[in-house]
Amino acid sequence: MITTPPAPPWLARHEARLVASATGESWMVYLGHELAYVLVAVPAEGKHSVKVLETINGKQFNSGTIFASVQAALEGGAEELRQRLGW
Repeated sequence: MITTPPAPPWLARHEARLVASATGESWMVYLGHELAYVLVAVPAEGKHSVKVLETINGKQFNSGTIFASVQAALEGGAEELRQRLGW
């Protein structure tokens, strides 16, 4: 089972946290007590990619990057979210 890593420093600075889903195939990003983003590992070319969903408005984006594992895809999605947020 995939485990949620501790919140990286860039999330902690914004009082945010990561929570793994029961299946381990997605992480939820909470800003304070609000669910703001969901990172979902998706199949891609026999490996994995990640889709980031913004829960507030339903917008989503796919990273387009292929990762070897679900864990790597979720970590990559978190990094891409950091870059998009400018944090």
